Amino acid sequence: MYYAYYNSPLGVLELCADDQALLSVELASSKHFRTSANSTLLDQTIAELDEYFAGKRKVFEVPLGYEETYGTPFMREVWEALRAIPYGQTRTYREIAEAIGRPRACRAVGNANNKNPHMIIVPCHRVVGTSNPWGYASGPEHKRFLLDLEGAHV
Repeated sequence: MYYAYYNSPLGVLELCADDQALLSVELASSKHFRTSANSTLLDQTIAELDEYFAGKRKVFEVPLGYEETYGTPFMREVWEALRAIPYGQTRTYREIAEAIGRPRACRAVGNANNKNPHMIIVPCHRVVGTSNPWGYASGPEHKRFLLDLEGAHV
């Protein structure tokens, strides 16, 4: 496993990869950072995040992976549906549930969205609730920042 830390406008992000894929992007929860050897996948992720935050990247190309036991098949299906939401647009939980052929699974979609291991890269911030559009695992201020960066109208 390889780790890198990225100073983003949201705070420090911890990036984790193996030799094949990016495994996670999340807000760093520790001030005691792990160290690791160099990783071309992490270098690619950092370059793509730089481009995204500069407004130059709309689609991430870094290959994604999941640790063997992370997430259920349903969650992975939701995460793939999130990747189909275009830059600068939003979808509701219901629209994601319908997109995966499970129109009654809105709450389960919300749970899967909350467990997304690839913050920003898999754009869970683009999913909004009908009564409260600002729910987000890392806080509403982060969601607003990302949607504003993308020019999304909520």
